[in-house]
Amino acid sequence: MAEILVVDDEIGIRELLSEILGDEGHTVLVAESAQQAREVREANRLDLVLLDIWMPDTDGVTLLKEWASGGKLTMPVIMMSGHATIDTAVEATRIGALDFLEKPITLQKLLKAVEAGLQRGRAAGAASSSTVLNLRTAGGAFQTTTPVGSFPVIGTVPGARPPAQPAVADGHPAGAPIAVNVGDAGGFAPVGGTPGGVASLTLHGALGGAASVALRELPLDLPLREARDAFERAYFEHHLSREHGSMTRVAEKTGLERTHLYRKLKQLGIDLSRGAYRKQGS
Repeated sequence: MAEILVVDDEIGIRELLSEILGDEGHTVLVAESAQQAREVREANRLDLVLLDIWMPDTDGVTLLKEWASGGKLTMPVIMMSGHATIDTAVEATRIGALDFLEKPITLQKLLKAVEAGLQRGRAAGAASSSTVLNLRTAGGAFQTTTPVGSFPVIGTVPGARPPAQPAVADGHPAGAPIAVNVGDAGGFAPVGGTPGGVASLTLHGALGGAASVALRELPLDLPLREARDAFERAYFEHHLSREHGSMTRVAEKTGLERTHLYRKLKQLGIDLSRGAYRKQGS
């Protein structure tokens, strides 16, 4: 797909962005400082850079300015920060940044911004007749065509339900028996309609247990990525409530290592700071 450089002095941010972008099929390179970013930039033909503003050696805006003045801003750059001011964001886009992402960065906003950056890079590459790609405009570099931070956060409002569907699974009318194959450990399980004409699925797992899920509860109208996020959010909230907020037990139940579990919950926007799940069990 694309070769993307993530520059951030926080190892957690580098790992999380690498994991997300890697899942999207991109090759991800990382740097924890401006000096490492310079070295990676010299050794690779990058398609996009995600650049943190506050770093210990050289800040991201200074590095961006260095690349722009040296003719090395040959790829879209998206700035990231959790503490930058509006003036800093405007200054970065004036120098040549394509956009600015404020931390914590939502999954949807990250992927939207990355795709916009890659599209801009591909469009500029197609328009260039030079063998040395130079994507700078008369103003100095990339100029954003949308207001800073304007990429929308796509997703669902918590608690919102998509409308019920008149038909399910290959034209089966609502309420008609359907079957789901969950693999060798389970098998096909025919299920009838539920009250109100909404079909449900019964999934038989390896241990012989069964769980029924009404189709109207699933976000079937959404794109796959958003539907998956909605399901995962409900899945982890269910286990957090059931285990009274015990991260040890949730990690055991879900089969995730605790560090990865914390990253996943943060990515899904599940707030553990107020101890709400522990209160439910008291």
